[in-house]
Amino acid sequence: MVRVIGAGLAGSETAWQLARRGHRVELHEMRPLRQTPAHTTSDAAEMVCSNSFKSDDPFSATGILKAELERMDSLVLRCARATRVPAGNSLAVDRAAFSALVTAELRAHPAIAWIEDEVRAPDPAVPTIIATGPLTAEPLAQWLGERCGGARLFFYDAIAPIVLRESIDLDLAWYASRYDKGAADFINCPLDKAQYETFLDALLAAERAELHDFDTPYFEACLPIEVMADRGRETLRHGPMKPVGLDDPRTGRWPHAVVQLRQDSLAGDHFNLVGFQTRLKWGAQKEVFRLIPGLANAEFARFGSIHRNTYVQAPKVLDATLACKGIPNLWIAGQLSGVEGYLESAAGGLAAAESVDRALRGLDPVPLPRETMLGALLHYLAHASPKDFGPTNAMLGLLPPLPEDALDARAAKRAGGARGLKEAKGRLHRDRALASLEAHLAAAGARA
Repeated sequence: MVRVIGAGLAGSETAWQLARRGHRVELHEMRPLRQTPAHTTSDAAEMVCSNSFKSDDPFSATGILKAELERMDSLVLRCARATRVPAGNSLAVDRAAFSALVTAELRAHPAIAWIEDEVRAPDPAVPTIIATGPLTAEPLAQWLGERCGGARLFFYDAIAPIVLRESIDLDLAWYASRYDKGAADFINCPLDKAQYETFLDALLAAERAELHDFDTPYFEACLPIEVMADRGRETLRHGPMKPVGLDDPRTGRWPHAVVQLRQDSLAGDHFNLVGFQTRLKWGAQKEVFRLIPGLANAEFARFGSIHRNTYVQAPKVLDATLACKGIPNLWIAGQLSGVEGYLESAAGGLAAAESVDRALRGLDPVPLPRETMLGALLHYLAHASPKDFGPTNAMLGLLPPLPEDALDARAAKRAGGARGLKEAKGRLHRDRALASLEAHLAAAGARA
């Protein structure tokens, strides 16, 4: 029997993968007995910050990671594709439908026992995967800190607001995807220079929720919108309010700035403000975000918020199979391990399941190849500098360099310019990753 603590993205994937490999699984989830500062349901794999699994570009880091997960039969990715909503070249889902589907699959599996309770410390005699995520309850987080030599770190993460579709003024906003790539899946709210300056002044002056831990940093890849604005008056125009590639149909030109909204439900009645994570107080959110053209009468289905996240100092705590160094029978998966993102969390859960399965069958641990996106991500967790370690997403830069003779860069540039060169490199990384994964899976089958 294996114990999985936490039914988030990583825990759900881990439990499913172990069950399909023939192991009995106890899946422990403290919700709804005890809620976190960000969750609202008791369903598995609840997505709280965003509804996106990022780019579906096959030659991007997330595209390569998705291809690897599909080859390994990921439950999370299958459920995401079944509940996707329009989002251009990204994979976004109806959060409620997605979580409900994952929950139904887990509860229906005969080898998975769903147990509603709060685990404050694992049983050392039982093989256990801790996948409690960045909102790990304090008793278990304290146990981890004590057992892992105090190597427990924090960062602040924020959530973007969601508005009702019927309250958006489409006489001012319009549907389009950047550079008209794919379907017109985003609602775009344009701002001219004066409107942008007015919005920025209000944003910078608005009242913010207090932070209780002043020395805790923000996660740089998910900064609150007002913190980005603090860094300079043009920062937002080069970030979430970037107007590039969006022709306003009323002018035929790019606006000075733009706010994009992405569908958040299959019914199309909820849209979230892309990149607008915030720690503004709720009243301030109404006042400030209603200054955006098209959102003057916006009705909020959910306000943005901020919460503190927990992760372990992976280079000191974990090896490249997510096993805890010096603590038998214990693995850590998901965002608690130091990966960032829903897709990366699910991928870590799958990798942990493979590691535990091998251990239970008496086989030596074998990390995933570094040439795979998942293997590169886990290699980073295990070998990064402890001094500079922080949560990371999947990135092509984590992969080993391509052989020098693998790519004719000049020919690729002549054929497609800088974009052609980038795609050619991505294609080579993808081909190498999938070939390495096939070899790894074949060898694992031969050793079983």
